[in-house]
Amino acid sequence: MKPRAVIGCYGLATVLLVGLAAGLSGEGWDWPRLADPLLTGIRLPRIAASLMVGASLAAAGAALQAVFRNPLADPGLIGTSAGAMLAAVAVLALGLAGIALPFAAFVGALVGTLLVLALYRLVGGGLVALLIIGVIVGAFFGAITNLLLLLSDDLTLRGAMSWLAGNLSDAGFASLGQAGLVMLSGFVLLIALGRDLDCLMLGEETAASLGVRVERTRMLAAVGAALTAGAAVSLSGLIGFVGMMVPNAVALTFGGCRRGLIWRSAWAGALFLLVVDTVARRIAYPVDLPAGTLAAFAGAPFFIWLLLRQQGGRNA
Repeated sequence: MKPRAVIGCYGLATVLLVGLAAGLSGEGWDWPRLADPLLTGIRLPRIAASLMVGASLAAAGAALQAVFRNPLADPGLIGTSAGAMLAAVAVLALGLAGIALPFAAFVGALVGTLLVLALYRLVGGGLVALLIIGVIVGAFFGAITNLLLLLSDDLTLRGAMSWLAGNLSDAGFASLGQAGLVMLSGFVLLIALGRDLDCLMLGEETAASLGVRVERTRMLAAVGAALTAGAAVSLSGLIGFVGMMVPNAVALTFGGCRRGLIWRSAWAGALFLLVVDTVARRIAYPVDLPAGTLAAFAGAPFFIWLLLRQQGGRNA
């Protein structure tokens, strides 16, 4: 399919899905009216948050899969999101009002990514090794996060439990503007690294022979992924599998270079999470399910299928 046709299809799908989500209420669907305070005060900010978070997680996943040369790499599975969550909760728990939540989440995400990358290289790589390291680092960060929550007497912080579960209706601890700027800077950096990430997928020696500064590329890609994923966590808490599912589905459908994969994954991830959040609003109405819960229902089978596919390809 030609690039213009792809962009046209994405654009039409975006308009239709945004219109569907904007007009959907507990009584059904109706034409959205800008004079409606529920639309401007609740639905549109939630739609914007879902689009931004989905795009950021998918773009980060596409980049991390090149850094680790592993299709199972996902911000929610390898400690990136867990590090961002720990930093965000620490800012809230310690009352560090002078620190912007998206920036704190970026620092935590970067620390988590670099830690997993160092441990992954130490053990020599591999599909299972990445998963084990990600689980260990994520569990460690999660334990500290839970400790901060339990020791805190702040009612607002205790109310953050729904936000941490990936509920976009509670995306109020960070402003959309601040998070958007952090996400955009990370996305631009990842797009700029597209060629170098393609070379990195060929192996370190091949990439170096093509003029790529391997360690610099890894570090900058980790920074870009941490910027996008960290800002996403500051808005929505933990939403797993999006960064793993969407880039792999886009790669299987369209193929192409890493730069194209990153922007296509970002767009597809935005639409995917918008659909998931819209379904989450309606499937158990009036209970508002976290989007992270529904994403996990879709992500777990996809993860198992992808793992078996990769293992089968290596055994062939």
